[in-house]
Amino acid sequence: MIETAMNGPIQQDERKQFEEMDADTLVNHQLSRLNQLLLTILPYNRFYDEKLAGISTPIKSLDEIAQWPFTFKEELVSSTKPGDLAANLTYSSQAYVRYHRTSGTRGRPLVVLDTQEDWRWWCDCWQYVLDAGEIQSDDRVLMAFSFGPFIGFWSAYDATVARGCLVIPGGGMSTLNRLELLRTSGTTALFCTPSYALHMAEVATDNQIDVAGLDVRRIVVAGEPGGSVPPMRRRIEEAWNARVVDHSGATEVGPWGYGDSEGRGLYVNEAEFIPEFLSLETGKVAAEGELSELVLTALGRTGSPVIRYRTGDLVQATWNTSGACRFVLLAGGVLGRVDDMMIIRGVNIYPGSVEQILHSFPEIVEYRMTALKAGEMDALAVEIEDRLGKPDRVAKELQLRLGLKVDVCCVPLGSLPRFEGKGQRFIDKRRVE
Repeated sequence: MIETAMNGPIQQDERKQFEEMDADTLVNHQLSRLNQLLLTILPYNRFYDEKLAGISTPIKSLDEIAQWPFTFKEELVSSTKPGDLAANLTYSSQAYVRYHRTSGTRGRPLVVLDTQEDWRWWCDCWQYVLDAGEIQSDDRVLMAFSFGPFIGFWSAYDATVARGCLVIPGGGMSTLNRLELLRTSGTTALFCTPSYALHMAEVATDNQIDVAGLDVRRIVVAGEPGGSVPPMRRRIEEAWNARVVDHSGATEVGPWGYGDSEGRGLYVNEAEFIPEFLSLETGKVAAEGELSELVLTALGRTGSPVIRYRTGDLVQATWNTSGACRFVLLAGGVLGRVDDMMIIRGVNIYPGSVEQILHSFPEIVEYRMTALKAGEMDALAVEIEDRLGKPDRVAKELQLRLGLKVDVCCVPLGSLPRFEGKGQRFIDKRRVE
């Protein structure tokens, strides 16, 4: 029996066993973990005790969860008072040692707490990401994020410490100072958002610093799409002469995804999460490769559990029954957000589709998309920082690949915002009263 985060850490060869499990064995493992979770949190967790009322445990098949209610982020926000804790806490506040908040980019920030055991689970999940990045104990890791209450790379910090790396905090520093710290510390692995990796390279160029000549050999990215977007991935790798490793997680859920070695997308860590995929067309189980919403159940987090959590993330799931990893692969990673869909002249468009096209132009340094209402219809305007200063070629490509006309204009280089954390390149003004 392979040990799990519920009863002790697992080693790299054991993680490999999970990745190579056949489907039936993996399902049995998930069923056992889910029953263990339910036994631990019920009836102490009032949120799920009420939500799952009438459900007999232990369950005999994972098929049963398809009849259970979903969990939405709005439910976890227990009141309108800022600073109130999430509604799904299992224990009294004295049992928790970690305080984090969601980024607040979509509504009021949600305060989420973790126990000591839950935090170890976070760090154990991160070991899959570190495996994917071939991060070793002799690596020197720079964390280029703010170290505020947003979850960011907090768990990555502790996970790399647990692996034996020399971990270098880069909070509260300018980009130029971080670049100097990279150079003087001999950093071999950089952790940041995809856009910040490009911004660091941009600042380096402006200051005659050759980042490709530094010791950095791996860049682990998270917080926004990009690590699994081929054009953006290539730009980062070429600028730094380093391999990009993608990752995805959420404060409410945990670190659920890590990039495959070929950059095709994100694996869902099915040893620690049960994924489901809801068709955007029917709301039922999506077919393989169909655009769908990702739903996750976290199996090892008892203090702040989420069961059938609607992430709002747009994905396309594919299964591989052979190869180095048999976990479900999300082609292209997280493609966007369900609630960002626009209907422009009868065509359903997601910002991620536009971003994919913009990333194919290496001369575009930065961009911003704004959704507006034009009468009763949605409209989209795109601003770009373009070294060539030729927006018409971008508009033509958007029309060719999306089948509709999009207004594209150039703005001065350096005029659009840069982001250290989650990039906010899509502004939705359709709902402004």
